[in-house]
Amino acid sequence: MITSLASRFALGALHCLDAEAAHGVTIRALAAGLHPRTDNARYKSLAQTVLGLDFPNPLGMAAGFDKNGEVPDAVLGLGFGFAEVGTVTPLAQAGNPKPRLFRLPADCGVINRFGFNNEGHAALLARLEARRRRGGLVGVNVGANKDTADRVADYVAGIRTFAAVASYFTVNISSPNTPGLRDLQAKEALDALLAAVMMERDRGAVAAGRKVPVLLKIAPDVSSEGLEDIAEAVQRHAVDGLIVSNTTLSRVGLRDAATGKEAGGLSGRPLFRRSTIVLARTRKLVGPDLPIIGVGGIDSPEAAFTKITAGATLLQLYSALVFKGPQLVTDILAHLDTELRRRGLSNLSEVRSANVDGWANETLD
Repeated sequence: MITSLASRFALGALHCLDAEAAHGVTIRALAAGLHPRTDNARYKSLAQTVLGLDFPNPLGMAAGFDKNGEVPDAVLGLGFGFAEVGTVTPLAQAGNPKPRLFRLPADCGVINRFGFNNEGHAALLARLEARRRRGGLVGVNVGANKDTADRVADYVAGIRTFAAVASYFTVNISSPNTPGLRDLQAKEALDALLAAVMMERDRGAVAAGRKVPVLLKIAPDVSSEGLEDIAEAVQRHAVDGLIVSNTTLSRVGLRDAATGKEAGGLSGRPLFRRSTIVLARTRKLVGPDLPIIGVGGIDSPEAAFTKITAGATLLQLYSALVFKGPQLVTDILAHLDTELRRRGLSNLSEVRSANVDGWANETLD
């Protein structure tokens, strides 16, 4: 009860600050150890081996929260089964002008137009090397510099740089905030990118002692034809998995009309329906076995369970923490465990895709 009250007080205080300033305060508090702690392996029924990795539970922190790898261990300490840092680019870059992060309280949503602001490969690599003996699953989300002459080379550099310290890689071609980046989802461009990335991953496997899994993160705004092309490319190049999805440019149904007009990617509750439909359609295209991380609009235990029944193997969230705080993590894990027990099941794989057809047949707004 005391922890819950303290969490609500902290959220209220943070909401008195500019959104980006509040995020900075949160990172500093986590770095100082000022956060609740939960055993991320508490629910044994939620453990699973995916991508050749042992996940203590299926819930991860999405990329964008800890861009520079400052607090992955604190994130894991909140109860997350894994953490994803980045997006990181070869060279440090400031990103887009401020303000660039906006809360939509009436919609439980967030709009951002950061533009891959980060400290670059060298800074992140130093932090990950310093914590590598601590264990825990930490993925690295790689991207390209805004002004690069060769985007493919930037992604390849990310794979090369972090091969020894990344639990897995995410190739992020779906942010709407770097001009032209989503063009890499087009068929020919995607083929060239994935061929180069997977070749570098395989080349570095000898030095790393393992093939680091590579996932592709896609947008929820891709067309049906584009989604089919992506699914074919992922299978053709033997990509290890997908993350569905990034933020959306859609503004359908927002109650906060004024803030909703801000440019950038929309996340949080308004993204849930669109991202879940695309998740289910992706699952039907790639089949039952390819790992898919479902992300977008998970802001309740019920939403997390729904993502799994729509085809997700693992889950990620971020924006919901702005409104619900870290208690949401333990609430989700407890609910997933309870649902398994209630249904007499032993593993989440037994309910995965149970409603994939229902979601895949929904109409996108």
